[in-house]
Amino acid sequence: MIYTMYYDSPVGRLLLVEKEGALAGVWIEGQKYFLGSLNEDMEETEDAKVLNETKKWLERYFRGERPQIDELSLAPLGSEFRKEVWKILCRIPYGEVTTYGEISKKIAKNRGIDRMSAQAVGGAVGHNPISIIIPCHRVVGADGSLTGYAGGIKRKIKLLELEGADMKKLYVPHNWKKLQEGD
Repeated sequence: MIYTMYYDSPVGRLLLVEKEGALAGVWIEGQKYFLGSLNEDMEETEDAKVLNETKKWLERYFRGERPQIDELSLAPLGSEFRKEVWKILCRIPYGEVTTYGEISKKIAKNRGIDRMSAQAVGGAVGHNPISIIIPCHRVVGADGSLTGYAGGIKRKIKLLELEGADMKKLYVPHNWKKLQEGD
């Protein structure tokens, strides 16, 4: 059984999802890829331990504290490649950013190959099922462009600002209007 709980956050209403005693998802309502590939029966509850721990983690995060990712039991659903990308995302320090290209270089090195597609990495980042906690909002374009956040550019900016990220070298792409409607 999959258990769910809603949490009203400063970036919108979040759906928290637990599967088999671990956090399987955190989605911002209306975001791209909402619920990912989950298609099992779900039951809303206020009693699930993992979901209540996640809610407390998020409350601390939005107060500006720095809760550690490993405080939660995470079980994101996805391919091995996506899970590899998401593990790298978990190592991006609070308030800092990295690029899709840097992540692709790390994966190539881990796999002992010459190169890995930054575009493939972007697809995995975009399908991250545990928004905010697995910090895909900390990934930017090589040129500092704020692109690729399934929750939208405004939310990405808000999360980075909350973390005190240096925004001076980052910018909103010229096609921001289009991105606002469904980045």
